[in-house]
Amino acid sequence: MAVLTEDNLITIRRQLHRIPELALKEFQTHDYLIEEISKMNQENLEVRTVEKLPTAILVRVDGSEPTRTIGYRTDIDALPVTEQTGLPFASTHPNVMHACGHDIHMTVALGVLSWFSEHQPKDNLIFFFQPAEENDNGGKIAYELGVFEGKWKPDEFYGLHDNPDLPAGAIGCRMGTLFAGTTEVNVDFKGKSGHAAFPQNANDMVVAASQFIVQVQTIISRSIDPIQSGVITFGKMEAGTIRNVIAGEARLEGTIRGLTQVMIEKIVARLKQVANGIAASYDCQVDIQFNQGGYLPVENNDELTKRFIDFCSQESSVEFIETQPAMTGEDFGYLLSKFEGTMFWLGVEDDSQLHAATFTPDERALEKGVSAITKFLEYRMTN
Repeated sequence: MAVLTEDNLITIRRQLHRIPELALKEFQTHDYLIEEISKMNQENLEVRTVEKLPTAILVRVDGSEPTRTIGYRTDIDALPVTEQTGLPFASTHPNVMHACGHDIHMTVALGVLSWFSEHQPKDNLIFFFQPAEENDNGGKIAYELGVFEGKWKPDEFYGLHDNPDLPAGAIGCRMGTLFAGTTEVNVDFKGKSGHAAFPQNANDMVVAASQFIVQVQTIISRSIDPIQSGVITFGKMEAGTIRNVIAGEARLEGTIRGLTQVMIEKIVARLKQVANGIAASYDCQVDIQFNQGGYLPVENNDELTKRFIDFCSQESSVEFIETQPAMTGEDFGYLLSKFEGTMFWLGVEDDSQLHAATFTPDERALEKGVSAITKFLEYRMTN
């Protein structure tokens, strides 16, 4: 099979768009990817699957004169969203959609792999088709399973995310953090229920939880450097059963976002202090739990990112745009905490935002994305 053309890329993307699957259930997607990879020149390719992570695929391309091994990651899962695009190739799986553009990500990765299957690279390449990015920490699972060891260990890792706010095919990047890290927070308050007419005989957890929320607002405004960024949001509160009974229990569920892991850890420490203070003030039990999993900040390596930005800025065929950090999460941050590397944006120019039921990325981005990445990787192999 020759290198994938723009028409090939569009066909593949539309087929992938039809078969979205949720985290760790990407079996049809896995089989389709394996089929497309099998059509490529296999001379320098080695395809690997992972028994304990069965929807993951790794492909190694042997270099002609390798001095390093370069990793490239794409995510393959979708979201529990009911598609409302009206496209003729809309999702055929009820209530599941590639609303984050992972169909674009996979197609670009296949395009880059196709090129290097026909044009042997100087350095070794490892393509990682990763399940479970949206949740369940697919990158972290793979790392902890020892997937990236021996000849499968990359010296550096790259990956992209599509961006509807950038022109189709444009490349966006920045030094430092591209995506914030995210941590889930659950807080349980336990006091004593009672009759609304006799508050002196109860311990009201609606009041305790409310005071906790109010005090938490000062963490960002008074404990975090104002020129940096952090967010704490409690989006869910449960308490009580009826209007005339004082609630003896309450639960808050929320999320922390921070641009560095140090910042997230500082916010976590302050939340624990506030929780302890509420417990003492209201003579109640406050249990606070945190779950970050693999969603660390996507902190780009300085040296590699500068090289990437320099290349994109100087390459006439690439439209490069320096971007600001985003508060959305991405589990590629976990892999970047283990391997040096860079994540960047691929513009897909759309009025709808990521995760929207109407998200319709511009397919002109596909060929431009493949071209930019292959050119950069070839540049990297000699620089």
